[in-house]
Amino acid sequence: MLKISNYQMGFDVWGLILFLIIMFPNFIWFAIPATNDVLRNKSITPVVDMVASVFQVIMVVALCIIINKNRYKPMKKVLFRGIVILLILYYIGWYLYYAGIINQVVILDLIIAPCLVFILFSISRKNVVALLSASIFMLCHILYGVINFII
Repeated sequence: MLKISNYQMGFDVWGLILFLIIMFPNFIWFAIPATNDVLRNKSITPVVDMVASVFQVIMVVALCIIINKNRYKPMKKVLFRGIVILLILYYIGWYLYYAGIINQVVILDLIIAPCLVFILFSISRKNVVALLSASIFMLCHILYGVINFII
């Protein structure tokens, strides 16, 4: 339940670090295109993409500056392990993408794994704002990927 008095403005460095870990392969992708770079194809879902971008920004801001005083300290092991496993899967997906192995599983990995990382991190921080925005971002990200690459 969202109890406003449990939240305060602050800075969660781990939220920023996690975002940068997720974005690192994207920064490489921006600078160095893959051989068969289907992700650079023009999107047929511009409205979904715009909504996803808005909620991605809200999510990152919420993860970095909205602090729940009652968050798990330290993070529950099951959430931490889930985040680590999803990050490994995400980086494997990028490796396969750059190796030219591009199929539905790889695309779904690149779409879903980072979103689930943010959702698990939001849960670990008991950050409802980040959780809601991450969930909407994930929904949009899945719609984008399925419509543009799977169907």
